[in-house]
Amino acid sequence: MSEHAIEFLQEWIGEKVHCQSSLDRIEEQAESLAKECAAKAAEAGIPLEDIQEEVGDIQELIASRLEEAAEADQDEMNSD
Repeated sequence: MSEHAIEFLQEWIGEKVHCQSSLDRIEEQAESLAKECAAKAAEAGIPLEDIQEEVGDIQELIASRLEEAAEADQDEMNSD
């Protein structure tokens, strides 16, 4: 994967992927964000295949990051 594609994905995930819903809605949110990511990558001239070559299914990656964010939020609320 090109350096440009890696930078794009890291920045995009950093900006867009954070806990916005409960754990039971993560798959729905991940699907929506994966479509948005693919569209933005295409606008930036980055083929989705370049990204998926490195990370696999971007929807699964995004779902994983959303789960991590949701669990961190839960941990934070439980510690208060």
